[in-house]
Amino acid sequence: MNPLTETWKIHNNINLYLLESIDEAHLSDTAVSKGRNVGEQFLHIHKVRLMWLKVAAPELLEGLQKFEKEEITKSLLITELKLSAFAIAHLLDKTQVDGKIKGFKPHSTAFLGYLISHESHHRGQIMLCLKQSGHAVDKKVQFGLWEWGTR
Repeated sequence: MNPLTETWKIHNNINLYLLESIDEAHLSDTAVSKGRNVGEQFLHIHKVRLMWLKVAAPELLEGLQKFEKEEITKSLLITELKLSAFAIAHLLDKTQVDGKIKGFKPHSTAFLGYLISHESHHRGQIMLCLKQSGHAVDKKVQFGLWEWGTR
């Protein structure tokens, strides 16, 4: 397996691990500084993936759903994040390590770094929203987010 794709899959599994640990009712939790709520953070991650797919490989958008915040459910987020992650993995599989991604410079390794950085930033915001709303994820999940070797 392409090491970029393997790294991407681990990263996405960590996102899903966090999402699956969150009670559906807490998807509406927001940080005290306002902004996107928990569900909207996950939706934003999905939409950014779709944006990059539209630029780099529009043929990979087939079967992917763009939906709005009013439609958010935990089940829909899990399904669509799995599908968009699969499409990104396919894009990475089609590209050699340090190969080109249409619309992104300099190369595929940097693209992967960008995606992981972006999504991890939002994962941190999700954790903050939950904590400030009195619904912090338990310690097992907090530590589990760093278990790259088992995800």
